Amino acid sequence: MVENKKNPRQLAGQETGRTTGQDIIQATEQDTVAKLEAQLPPLELLSDLADLYKMFGDSTRLQILSALRIQELCVGDLADLLKMSASAISHQLRTLRAQNLVTYRRDGKMSYYSLADEHVEIIIDMGLQHIQEE
Repeated sequence: MVENKKNPRQLAGQETGRTTGQDIIQATEQDTVAKLEAQLPPLELLSDLADLYKMFGDSTRLQILSALRIQELCVGDLADLLKMSASAISHQLRTLRAQNLVTYRRDGKMSYYSLADEHVEIIIDMGLQHIQEE
């Protein structure tokens, strides 16, 4: 036998065909939740956004992005500026390229890196503004 998990008040309301206050509250909450669910971005999109924000969670990557906000640079210049190995810089640039945050152009044997678009600069600027608020 399956037990009904509703409280006696809810059962009484069902038996008499009356709507209880609890029924109205539940219906309102369900309506609110349904409206919110329709407005939320899909979970896959939010997961992609979380991956994007992870890129900004590393201070080395932020230093690279900050330098590239000013001008395009090659791996060697970034390595000298950040006092890191060219290999470490290349690894970080590969990660940033995979997330479409930086792009590069070739000039002979040299590759010059820059921010992929103005959105990257806006994200950095907004983050800086936010942490500097009083």
